[in-house]
Amino acid sequence: MSTSQDEKARRFRALHDRPGAFVMPNPWDAGTARMLAALGFEALATTSAGLAFSLGRRDGAGLVTRDEALAHARSIVEAADLPVSADLENCFGDAPGVVAETIRQAAGVGLVGASVEDATDDPGAPIYDFTLAVERVAAAVAAARALPFPFVVTARSENFLHGRRDLPDTLRRLQAFAAAGADVLYAPGLPDLAAVTAVCAAVAPRPVNVLAGAPGFTVANLGAAGARRISVGGLLARAAFGAFLRGAREIADGGTFGFAAEAASFAEISGFMAGR
Repeated sequence: MSTSQDEKARRFRALHDRPGAFVMPNPWDAGTARMLAALGFEALATTSAGLAFSLGRRDGAGLVTRDEALAHARSIVEAADLPVSADLENCFGDAPGVVAETIRQAAGVGLVGASVEDATDDPGAPIYDFTLAVERVAAAVAAARALPFPFVVTARSENFLHGRRDLPDTLRRLQAFAAAGADVLYAPGLPDLAAVTAVCAAVAPRPVNVLAGAPGFTVANLGAAGARRISVGGLLARAAFGAFLRGAREIADGGTFGFAAEAASFAEISGFMAGR
């Protein structure tokens, strides 16, 4: 029996309220969602990079439409009986009203959470003005609060992903997003545990999501630094594409198939898809 959206939403919020950090990995299609669910993870998130790359497009350039992203999110929701939060980039528009409509549509495809970024998709001005960034988060929160279940809004400060290694401005933005009602705060690309600790302290007691992947990050030390939630973004997708490229290059350059020794077996993969 599938779990209702309200039950998933309450379960998702409860994960943020318990002690320690939980890992919310990012599948990039229905098959990988089923695999991650079978491995025992308690919640999933979409990845804009994984989706864009699977469509043959660049990430973070406004090349994926809202309809495409939400249809993809629906496929993840339907593949696994788990709470799913979506990476919705800048929510597909600058105006707060567009952000609010995106949150409403996100709820409509079965999601129980989503993120709103302060990145613009404009290379010439990659980060929204502070005031507009806060207004956009407030609009997302207002739309979420009007829903009949506890939808989790994650507000993201994108400075570090866009070459702006400005921790004070990042903290200022996250604190303002928290004041605007965001449920979870997130600054992807933090370089070290000291920065993670600073972010968690600045917005406490609000939960913080941390992007895995920086050298030395582990579930244990991120939890000790104050992180409540850990995601991997496009990392699993890039790892899979890395294996694909190594195999393809071996064939193209050497005419051999040694990579087959490390491939998952047909039977193992089929086992994750049982009943579908």
